[in-house]
Amino acid sequence: MRAGDREWLWHRVEPARLTVQPGDSFADAGGLEECIPTVRGKPDHGEAWSRRWLSLGPDAARVDADEFTLYRVFHTDDEALVVSYRLTASPGWPFVWAAHALLDLSPSAVLEAPAGTVTRVDDGSVEAWPTPLASLGPDDGSATGAILIDCPQVTVADGERLTFTLEAPGQPVSVALWRNLRGWPAAGPYRSIGVEPMLGRVFDRAEAGPGDAAIVPPSGVLEWQLRVTSA
Repeated sequence: MRAGDREWLWHRVEPARLTVQPGDSFADAGGLEECIPTVRGKPDHGEAWSRRWLSLGPDAARVDADEFTLYRVFHTDDEALVVSYRLTASPGWPFVWAAHALLDLSPSAVLEAPAGTVTRVDDGSVEAWPTPLASLGPDDGSATGAILIDCPQVTVADGERLTFTLEAPGQPVSVALWRNLRGWPAAGPYRSIGVEPMLGRVFDRAEAGPGDAAIVPPSGVLEWQLRVTSA
């Protein structure tokens, strides 16, 4: 995810990725993963990341799982990176999806979202944005997840600016934040910051209440679009 001379995506060497099989625990190599039909829970980080994608051309691919097929197409529009998604699954199927983007950010980076956005934090609290989590560093040994509810757009400000905008009419649209400042895992903690546009309002599909998961319409096809711009 390059803008000018900057690569926004963070990555790490993870040997387990070479032998991963569907159902395995998440092997974190950074970059951007498609997490579907859940982020946390079972299977860990969903079913797409551990499967091979089938190329449909230079900018398009699909991944097949037992309950769904996800198509993804990249293109540019007015200097934005646009990712168009198409999901086919049984009508009424509930799911959570996240573009699990792990970013390479400095200690001075901040996350900007509309003031007052309802934010569910891992500790069970519900707060109004901005919260102390808006500061994305420096490392302090903590690791916290949060979801900015009904929030279609956020901007990461870190000298330059990276903006994510998610469009999915009729579906719950949020942004997940994974703020790991060398607090996880317990053995060998490292720094990783995820800013994750998502369909849904919870990390774990199994914990979804009414309105907390995306729902496949009667047609069996659901489409949405993610725009990424930098300045």
